[in-house]
Amino acid sequence: QVHVEESGGGSVQAGGSLRLSCAASGRVFTISSMGWYRQAPGKERELVAQITTSGTTEYADSVKGRFTVSRDNVPNTESLLYLQMNSLKPEDTAVYYCRTVVYGPPYIYWGQGTPVTVSS
Repeated sequence: QVHVEESGGGSVQAGGSLRLSCAASGRVFTISSMGWYRQAPGKERELVAQITTSGTTEYADSVKGRFTVSRDNVPNTESLLYLQMNSLKPEDTAVYYCRTVVYGPPYIYWGQGTPVTVSS
């Protein structure tokens, strides 16, 4: 079992920055990748950025060059995921979710989400 919790959302004006954090606890040694997804009103949930245990990253085209995903670990205790968001745009407004993928057997855990609002 893995518990996932996000923090750091809020309201900001266009051009501003926010940093999201995600803490995964429990059987963190089974985590294979962690990532950020977002869901805007009336739209499907979409990938924003993700990072594997080996450090390989993947970004949505819409956030490349503006967002940076990073990860840190407290061995056998907690796995931390961050999303530094710069040059925010109104279209970045959404609820941001942390997704944690584990192996043995494979399973996906989601956090409850943290809202981000960017005003023009």
